Amino acid sequence: MTTGTIPSGTNRPSKLKQRGHLGSRLRKFWPLYLFLLPALIYLALFHYAPMYGVLMAFKSFKPIKGILGSDWVGLYNFARFFRMDMFRTLIVNTLTLSIYALAAGFIFPILLALLINTCVLRRFSRVLQTITYLPHFISMVVMVGIINLLFSPSLGMFTHLLNALGIIEGPLTLLLSAKAFNDLYVWSGVWQSMGWGSIIYLAALSGVDPALHEAAMLDGASKFQRVRHIDIPWIMPTMVILLILSCGNLMNVGFEKVFLMQNAMNLGVSEIISTYVYKMGILNAQYSFSAAVGLFNSVINMALLLSVNALSKKLGDTGLM
Repeated sequence: MTTGTIPSGTNRPSKLKQRGHLGSRLRKFWPLYLFLLPALIYLALFHYAPMYGVLMAFKSFKPIKGILGSDWVGLYNFARFFRMDMFRTLIVNTLTLSIYALAAGFIFPILLALLINTCVLRRFSRVLQTITYLPHFISMVVMVGIINLLFSPSLGMFTHLLNALGIIEGPLTLLLSAKAFNDLYVWSGVWQSMGWGSIIYLAALSGVDPALHEAAMLDGASKFQRVRHIDIPWIMPTMVILLILSCGNLMNVGFEKVFLMQNAMNLGVSEIISTYVYKMGILNAQYSFSAAVGLFNSVINMALLLSVNALSKKLGDTGLM
């Protein structure tokens, strides 16, 4: 009997078998894969094909020369961004606003879903669902318009109400206050997205076995104890997945709402990476520099996503892959 290393081609039959299995599945379920084809085409055209423009971040882009014809400058645009006085301000403002929005906006859809799920009055729970879903369909421009109408220094409803009650005298200056910007942005977003975000948790709660609640009630468990020991552990994997995805978008604070709420008085806290990229790239025509800043933002998001996913899998068994 001869001994030695296993030939490198020993695992080749298994690979061929897997390929054959995939081919048989394609032939057997081709109508289902055909339905998947439009989504793949969409991803290829609108998500992967535009990645060709990433080259602009490493070039001194001139529209007349095109991306390939422009001069290669390497990491110059990134170094320029890191050396700017605005760099620290942009990072701090973006992280402060995004972490605040994540902390406030993550828990309220869970609480709302648990409240609706445990509500005995079915009609009331359906009405509550409808009322909390509706703000999601308000456009961002209209949403900022509502904020302006409510908190306007001269014509705002809260200005007149607080003046009539004698709480304040004169205009309410929340819209002009840098300290109030984060609160207005975050809590208006919580109100707008809370109902829509609770849908996935309600779907997860619908899979809870009623026998678990019946057994807990026979043991004398209160409603709060059933929520704590049955409902919350059941939706915990869903919570972890959504938290990982939210961390992957931590640096992508909503551009439209921040830009519409900006003014000269709150610019010190409202200038974030996305608004800065718009101003430098579109308004100032510094395409390569703005592309470098945007690429830096995307790399940080990807690193956060992978890090949080690895940490989640290390602490438990839940992860994206």
